[in-house]
Amino acid sequence: MKEGLLTERQKEVLRYRKQGMTQQQIADIIGTSKANVCTVEKSAMENIRRAKETLRFLYTLDAIALCTIPAGTDLLTVGPSIYKEAEKHGIKVKYDTLSLINRLRDSHPDQVRGRYIREEIGVYITQDGDLYFE
Repeated sequence: MKEGLLTERQKEVLRYRKQGMTQQQIADIIGTSKANVCTVEKSAMENIRRAKETLRFLYTLDAIALCTIPAGTDLLTVGPSIYKEAEKHGIKVKYDTLSLINRLRDSHPDQVRGRYIREEIGVYITQDGDLYFE
């Protein structure tokens, strides 16, 4: 019985990819075809995407939809906007501005370019002031 959402082969392929190896190099090492490595990697990434989606649901289940950050927003203006919205709900955000920005960037690296939000991002907050971004 496997533990977690990734097979041992998927973990192995992802470890090699993380080291910068090409799919062909990995195929040569593990004795399979490049096409098989591609399939294994694609499957692993899909499992990871689904796991992240499930966790986002779980984290936001008991959270309040606080606001939406529109595309084109400067990251430096995000903190004050979120603090203001949280205050309306009587909740103190547990992050300072820099931590909040870093948390946002880490959760949605593809939706942030430089100092600007590329795509709209939903903001959720729990009663204890934790933030989640969707």
